[in-house]
This record gives sequence, structure tokens and C-alpha cells, in this order.
Amino acid sequence: MNKTSVWKIFSNGLFTSNPVFVLLLGMCPTLGVTSSAINGLGMGLATTFVLILSNMIISLVKYQIPDKVRIPCFIVIIASFVTMVELLMKAYVPALYAQLGLFIPLIVVNCLVLGRAEAFAAKNNVFRSFLDGAGMGLGFTLALTLLGAVRELLGSGAIFGYKFIAPEADGILIFVLAPGAFFALGLLIAIIRAVQNLRSTNR
Repeated sequence: MNKTSVWKIFSNGLFTSNPVFVLLLGMCPTLGVTSSAINGLGMGLATTFVLILSNMIISLVKYQIPDKVRIPCFIVIIASFVTMVELLMKAYVPALYAQLGLFIPLIVVNCLVLGRAEAFAAKNNVFRSFLDGAGMGLGFTLALTLLGAVRELLGSGAIFGYKFIAPEADGILIFVLAPGAFFALGLLIAIIRAVQNLRSTNR
């Protein structure tokens, strides 16, 4: 496997097929937890951990799983890693775990994780599955962190808790509320599409 192939698989999730900005997958956590950059980063890293390990294990055992029970077996593997993440976060980052709450166990049914297991890991070797999981996971993390940073900046004038405006000044409250997630996501997708179209025109 040459360096070009490695980069192509890895970068697919970061840019070409970004789970959030291009494929529009995993919208539930994307809109639900990104009221701040730290929440987006935490959710993204948790999902990346599950994606990488579940992809690798599914790639290893794919020939031992009968077709009739393929999806249930994938879900059991994914759920095992989600449980590990949940216990680790509860033990070492309880404040972040409390913020993310129900969205951590819901990684089990995140269409991004199950989709990559079915579409990629079940058809490729362990190394390629690792690259795909890492690329998709980091693309998801980047998107959630960026969305959280935009919402936090516009909503409270801060990023990662660091204030960029006077402490007594107020931000645009709607951006830290649920409707603000739709506005911020739409804004980011519009900007990204405009940049992509501009690059295509200049080629």
C-alpha cells in the first residue's frame, strides 16, 4: 500500500467525505452537544475511539460472522467500545461526561459508526479499516469542535471557556440554545460549499 493510498483513505473523512459537512451524518450529537467547543471536542474524540477500534475488530472477525447476524454482531462490538468510553469518561472526566450525558451511550446507534463498519471495515483489511476510522473520526471531531467554537464565540464571546469580549458583555443568546445549532451548522456548510465551488472554478 503506497503513501498516496494511505493519505487518500485517511483524508477522505477529513475533507472529501467529511461526516458532518459533506455526508450530514451523526446530526443528533452534532446539533445536541455542540453548545461549546470543549463539548464538541469531547464527543468527537469519544466517537473516534469507538470508530477506530470497532472498525479494526470488525475487519478482523468479518469472515467468522454469518451474514444473517452481521448487523447485530456489529452493534454488539460497537456497544462494547461505547461502554468502555463511557466508563473511562465517568472515571476521569466526570464534568465533561455530565455535559454530554445521554449522547455518549447513543454512539452505539450513530449511523456514522455503523455505516463505516458495514461499508468499509467489513470489506477491507485491518490497516485500511484503521485509517478509515481515524480519518472519519477526526473529521467528525474537527466538525463538532468547529461548530461548538462558532456557537460558543457568537453565543458567549468565548472559545474553550476563554473570553474574547468583556466579561459583562452578552453574546447572541440564540447560538447557545438549540435553534442556534441549526443556524451555525447551515452557516458553516454554506461557507465550505462556497470555498469548494470557488476552488473548482479556479482550476
